[in-house]
Amino acid sequence: MNNIVVIAPHPDDETLGCGGTLLKEKKNGSKIHWIIATSILEKYGWNKAKVLKRSKEIEKVAKTYKFNSVHHLDLPTTLLDNVSIVEIIAKISNIYKKIKPTIIFTPYNKDIHTDHQVIAKASIACSKWFRFPSIKKILCYETLSETHWSQNKGYFKPNVFIDISKFLDQKIKIMKIYKSEINRFPFPRSEKTIRAKAMFNGSQSGFLAAEAFELLLERN
Repeated sequence: MNNIVVIAPHPDDETLGCGGTLLKEKKNGSKIHWIIATSILEKYGWNKAKVLKRSKEIEKVAKTYKFNSVHHLDLPTTLLDNVSIVEIIAKISNIYKKIKPTIIFTPYNKDIHTDHQVIAKASIACSKWFRFPSIKKILCYETLSETHWSQNKGYFKPNVFIDISKFLDQKIKIMKIYKSEINRFPFPRSEKTIRAKAMFNGSQSGFLAAEAFELLLERN
């Protein structure tokens, strides 16, 4: 049984990047934990109705996945490059100490979105074996509309593919909970695009549908 942490710069990144894998792991008996890095809060200038709507979406998503725990860093969305990386590392480290994860899913460190870059950097900085010996594997996930716009910084090179054939429909159903984040094709975060991407990943790995990851760390 694995003890898994997925770090999402924003709510929906966890579903786009590894939603099928989380559902599969949960069904297989693993514990799954969700760290949400950024929040839309009234103190950051968001209106109360929007904040409440997003809070309800997160609550519904968490219940659907049956996360063992959900952690909010409450950092300002789209502004993480203005936050001390030391502060972010400390927040993530404190959660790792409680959970003692074995597998970490983190965004790709060369995504075009700076929030993704910062969270990837911070989460990887927390992987030193002498501080967190429980961590056995770190995998970078790809995020539609963010990962594949990073051509000038380096292409995502997946070397791990996980079969999500039995979980793709449920992944898409969860993604639809985020009503403001999904739209009609050819919008990148659309049902057609998510399904097509899963099928493309599957065609590279011999599955009907798959999620792709870049393995950063693996140790016994």
